[in-house]
Amino acid sequence: MAKRKSKFVCQSCGYESPKWMGKCPGCHEWNTLVEELEATKSVRGNWATGSKMSQKPEKITSIHSHEELRIKTGMQELNRVLGGGIVPGSLVLIGGDPGIGKSTLLLQVSDQLSQRNLDVLYISGEESARQTKLRADRLAIKSDRLYVLSETNLVDIANQIDQLKPGFVVIDSIQTIFKEEVTSAPGSVSQVRECTSDLMRIAKQNHIPIFIVGHVTKEGAIAGPRLLEHMVDAVLYFEGERHHTFRILRGGVKNRFGSTNEMGIFEMKEEGLTEVLNPSEIFLEERSQGVAGSTIVASMEGTRPVLVEIQALISPTSFGNPRRMATGIDHNRVPLLMAVLEKRVGLMLQNQDAYVKVAGGVKLDEPAIDLAVAISIASSFRDKAPHPEDVLIGEVGLTGEVRRVSRIDQRVQEAAKLGFKRAIIPSKNIDGWKAPSTIELVGVQSVQEAIKIALGD
Repeated sequence: MAKRKSKFVCQSCGYESPKWMGKCPGCHEWNTLVEELEATKSVRGNWATGSKMSQKPEKITSIHSHEELRIKTGMQELNRVLGGGIVPGSLVLIGGDPGIGKSTLLLQVSDQLSQRNLDVLYISGEESARQTKLRADRLAIKSDRLYVLSETNLVDIANQIDQLKPGFVVIDSIQTIFKEEVTSAPGSVSQVRECTSDLMRIAKQNHIPIFIVGHVTKEGAIAGPRLLEHMVDAVLYFEGERHHTFRILRGGVKNRFGSTNEMGIFEMKEEGLTEVLNPSEIFLEERSQGVAGSTIVASMEGTRPVLVEIQALISPTSFGNPRRMATGIDHNRVPLLMAVLEKRVGLMLQNQDAYVKVAGGVKLDEPAIDLAVAISIASSFRDKAPHPEDVLIGEVGLTGEVRRVSRIDQRVQEAAKLGFKRAIIPSKNIDGWKAPSTIELVGVQSVQEAIKIALGD
């Protein structure tokens, strides 16, 4: 019998090398190369040699296309993030920190789908069936069409799927599933790649949607090779602060069936996750009005506008180098906007510590929040509160100009619905649409002009 060769595989990026190296040439990480035996031809060849997958090429003009009917879950927030519902035959990856609620979310979704005349198979590789039943009792789940399987062998999992023929499958988690032909340990690059490849084949052939849970690294990225995110149809991130009850389901780097910028908000309670259908009211309910350094911005999260509070605190520094800290926004934007305020507006901020925070634990990354951040910093520095019924929208350039933003009509309508009376927006966004009669539009061309209007200078 021929001796099987070994190779060294990076556990971060999947780079393969015939010899061990301390630093991976692919991702430049240290001590990530692990020795593995090369897979046999039978392990590699399912896609190339399997008779079930062999198909003849067709002319694109002769292929009949139709709108794929989506499976609606009982959670509107999840449906929105997925692009309107679950697509049959799709493979979706959900990642998140330990204990954030991934298993709770998928168990609730499994229960909702089982009540809609679908057989659901929930496969847990980390918990026993009795442990899963304890969580189900806490969530008041009593469906007869929800099946629980505690298994980590992929061959046995595939056999159970073939026998039951469920309408929805959950794999919790992919790092615990192993394939016997692959010699490396569960959770390694080879095991994750081979198991995900087989699950994708099962989903496509049998038209079964499969949700797989993925662990995350210390940096917040999904553990395993980057190839994992390329193989699946959609990547979702379930995140939230441990000290807050709110959880955010965010579209990741990829979504073949919807937008990658969508965001669904849930609240973790004792009986499980509940939807937050109007997150703007939640984020603003504890707002202190008439306080310097507090502004409201209308941010777009996918197709939905969300109003959040931005807080800034400016205080004289006690050190040679002033501190610049930000929570919820890119920390590089704070010194950039402070430099614009110092150069274009004349605020002496070089000897001031700056602390900027997005209240509620939400993270904002679009440029339309620039104007609200700049006004918050100026308000705290001058110790002068902006008007509590103002909402600020706009991107700030390095020359101090306020640039236009997208979907201004949806942002202003959401602000008017929550009772705001005035919207300070870029002057280029004034024309071409009709605003609600209950809100006044004020167009500004520069950040200096916006400060005069917002702070009443």
